[in-house]
Order: sequence, then C-alpha cells, then structure tokens
Amino acid sequence: MVVVDVNELTYTYPASAKPVLSNVSLKVTQGEFLAIIGNNGAGKSTLCYAMAGFIPHFFRGSMHGSVHVAGKDTHVTSLNDIVQQVGLAFQNPFNQISGAKFTVYEEIAFGLENTGVPRPQMMERVEKVMALTGITELADRSPYSLSGGQQQRVALASILVMEPKVLVLDEPTSQLDPVGSREVFQVIKEMSQRGMTVILVEHKVEWIAQFADRVIALYDGQILLEGKPADVLASPLLEEKGFGLSRYTQVARRGVERNLWPADRPLPVTLQDAVDGFRGVSR
Repeated sequence: MVVVDVNELTYTYPASAKPVLSNVSLKVTQGEFLAIIGNNGAGKSTLCYAMAGFIPHFFRGSMHGSVHVAGKDTHVTSLNDIVQQVGLAFQNPFNQISGAKFTVYEEIAFGLENTGVPRPQMMERVEKVMALTGITELADRSPYSLSGGQQQRVALASILVMEPKVLVLDEPTSQLDPVGSREVFQVIKEMSQRGMTVILVEHKVEWIAQFADRVIALYDGQILLEGKPADVLASPLLEEKGFGLSRYTQVARRGVERNLWPADRPLPVTLQDAVDGFRGVSR
C-alpha cells in the first residue's frame, strides 16, 4: 500500500528565484525504508518538509504538484492533522526539545499528554520507546544536560512514542559516533519491519547500504538515480556528480584498475561486500 505519494512536486522558497525542487515524483509503500542522499542544496530537507506538511503550511513559498500522506492531501489538510500521521526529526535535536519539561521521561511523554492518552498507557509507551532507543538510564536527567547524541535519541523517542505511520528523519545520526549511528539505524529498521514507513536523509552511505530498502539520489532538485542501495550507491554517475562514495567502493574501483577486484562482480558499498570480493580474488 502506498503511504506517501509525491506527484510532480515543484517548490520555490519565498526569497528564491529558482525552484529548490523540480517535478519530483515518488511513491513510498507501507513499511518501506527509503533513504535519500544528495549534496548540500540538492533539496533533501525541503522534500522532507513537504512530506511532513511543513510545506505549504509553515514554509509558504510557491508549490506546484501534490503530496499525499496516508491518503491525505497535504495542501488541503491542516498541519495539526498531518503531524498525527507523520513524525519529523530535524538534524539538530536541540530544536525539538520543548523546553516545557524538566526530565527526559516527561519530555518524551509531552506529546502523549497533549493528545489525552490515558496515564497507564502513556507510561507503558514511554518506557517501551526509551528501552527501544537505549535511553532508559536517562529518564530523570534534564534534556539540556545531555550530549548531542543523547539529545538525538530523546528527539527520536519523542517521535516514536506517538506511533506515526510515517517517520521522516533529516540526518538523525549527524551528531552520533559509529556505535550510536548503528544503534539508531537498528531502531529505525526495526520500526520499518513493524510496518512504519521510514524516509531518511543521510550521508553515511555504509549504513544506508546495510539498512535501507531503496535509495533516491537527489541532484539540483531532481531525482538523479533511484533503486536498490547496492545499485545506486556504487553508480559511477554519483562520483561524476560530486557525491561522496563509500570508502569500500573507492578501494574496489582502484582494485579493478589493478586486476585486484573481479571484473564481473558489482562494486561493494559495505565492508562485508568488500571483504568477500577481495577474498574471492585472493583464492
């Protein structure tokens, strides 16, 4: 079932003369984990805002085309109704802390309080999502006393506890170390396996290759490539357009030049793919 349907979306910010998105169309199905990559200014965050309803309700500008989320046309549906279907996590978690609560536990429960969830159910959901995101021990801490990585997990937990149908994440691991990044990706993947649709903007291609179901590469406001992670992330077109490639892809490409990588084997994106490929040559 299609949960997110973007049809020929073109958007221009109020102070800009050039569209940041041009005729972008995509469909995302229930439970799919879609990753979006692109250079700075490609339109990644703008696409996130459009799918979360912030465009056109918060960022006015000029919008053409349509966006439907969970069957609702974002252009005619109020932002209040859209946010009950879509959870949006910004790159900077500090921007998502309400400032109205003194502890992490209360911060995560804040959204449930506002929607009138009964206290027993609220406590159960908060404790469950804290365990899922690995922040149970932070329950009594102030959100402002946490590190950037810890704040990012609190922001993610605050969204997950609302149980949205669609989770939109704009570089959620930007402040996390490799261990923290893996943990967050594992949580996101688990949510998609439970039926939540996940749309992730991310630069860490190794993690995308391991966890995403599909990848879209945005370039200058348009979709440049779309497909399975292994096909998109190792494409020569990405390097031609200035995208950052996986270190394993770069090493294997040099290996091809020196006959150290099987010519008939796809270039790797992950460490395990690279190990398997070079091992095959050594044998």
